[in-house]
Amino acid sequence: MSADSNTTKIKFGTDGWRGIIADDFTFPNVRKVTRAIASYLEKAYTKDRPVLIAYDTRFLADKFAQTSAEVLADLGWTVKVSERDCPTPVIAYNARHLNSAGALMFTASHNPAPYCGIKYIPDYAGPATPEITDTIVANIADASDALPSGNPSGSISSFDPKPEYMKFIYNLLNVDKIRSAKLKVKYDALFSTSRGYLDEVLEHCGCELESFNTHRDVLFGGGMPEPKGEQLVGLVEAVKKDKAALGLATDGDSDRFGVVDELGNVLTPNTVLLLLARHLMKNKGLTGAIVRTVATTHLLDNFASKYGLELFETAVGFKYIGAKMRETTVLIGGEESGGLSVLGHIPEKDGVLADMLVAEAIAYEGKPLSELVKEAITEADGPLYNKRLDLHLTDSHKLAVMESYTKNPPSEVAGIKVKEVGRKDGVKLYLEEGSWVLLRPSGTEPLVRVYMETNSAQKLDQLAQEMDNKIHQIQPVTA
Repeated sequence: MSADSNTTKIKFGTDGWRGIIADDFTFPNVRKVTRAIASYLEKAYTKDRPVLIAYDTRFLADKFAQTSAEVLADLGWTVKVSERDCPTPVIAYNARHLNSAGALMFTASHNPAPYCGIKYIPDYAGPATPEITDTIVANIADASDALPSGNPSGSISSFDPKPEYMKFIYNLLNVDKIRSAKLKVKYDALFSTSRGYLDEVLEHCGCELESFNTHRDVLFGGGMPEPKGEQLVGLVEAVKKDKAALGLATDGDSDRFGVVDELGNVLTPNTVLLLLARHLMKNKGLTGAIVRTVATTHLLDNFASKYGLELFETAVGFKYIGAKMRETTVLIGGEESGGLSVLGHIPEKDGVLADMLVAEAIAYEGKPLSELVKEAITEADGPLYNKRLDLHLTDSHKLAVMESYTKNPPSEVAGIKVKEVGRKDGVKLYLEEGSWVLLRPSGTEPLVRVYMETNSAQKLDQLAQEMDNKIHQIQPVTA
């Protein structure tokens, strides 16, 4: 069977290729994409370096991984497959530790159960940069989807990526300090790959732990493996009922974090980034640049300015943060969608480490998490209020909106003057009083995302209402 007719469906987004299982994410297409990746590997690495493969808890993810391994072995590569589902940061760390030719990770991250995905992680242990993914995408058209020959010149073996990662994590944390705090913690695995990792680290660090949803369920309990409010209702209730110090969660492949304070508030990723930037400086004596995406809070800018730290703004996608981490000394890098990494860690987002650093911050300060959040926001001259609109538009309407704001950006929004227009990723309107609005078109859906930040809840509502109205007044482009 040939899947050539489906090749047009293989589109790489900000972090690899994702598709719906049995629609476009099929075994023939996995073989095709694996061979496209292998064509890149042939030029970038020698075959004395192994290729690692791992997968998350999704339906057939382990079978897709095995299929990919068979294709690579057929092409003469030594392949090591994780012995169970594992977090993305774990296989990424091992990609560097084992001097590999990189790793293939089968995951659709926080997407719903019908999706699966594949991403290539180079040997530097961070997301593949655009020049690498562009090369892989260019290879797809000529890649075969045929079955392997059955006479592999390479080999396949299983391995456990956990021990080396755990050693590494314990070196980044002050385990004794966390143990001394005797924290009561609730953990919702959301049926993700962090089970057996985050819970084990918490117990090793002396926390009194209660865990939920720590088994594999390919339907994620009927929800989504995304550590946001609507998915964390049970965790919030458990924290409040038992007066726990905090609640923790991760997304499906454990590269994004979820944090609940002792009052049951689900902290935004923006808040956690600020909290941890302060913790790393104040309590751990670390320093370096702060890196954030265009869509992430400017409270980080205020914090950087106050302490004389460099601040870098990147396009959306952790690959851009990871690239900056490989270029310069970065204290913390992160994005509003829930990913972060820190000084001394790999240039890949890690929900397990992020969650543990929040526990560590509480242990150092001896104060409730909600109080630490207030102190961090005050120190960064906050609060700032954030909102995101996901506007479902036709492709022609989406095009018209982006063209309008690119060519004729407004001079003011909701009565606040536009000081500067940025076009790093979408169109970003830098307003007076530290406010801003960002418009970004989705690369894969008929959707425009509008991010906003300002200094009052009332202004935020006004910004949101005006942007919604103005965008819907723009006439779609006609052919």
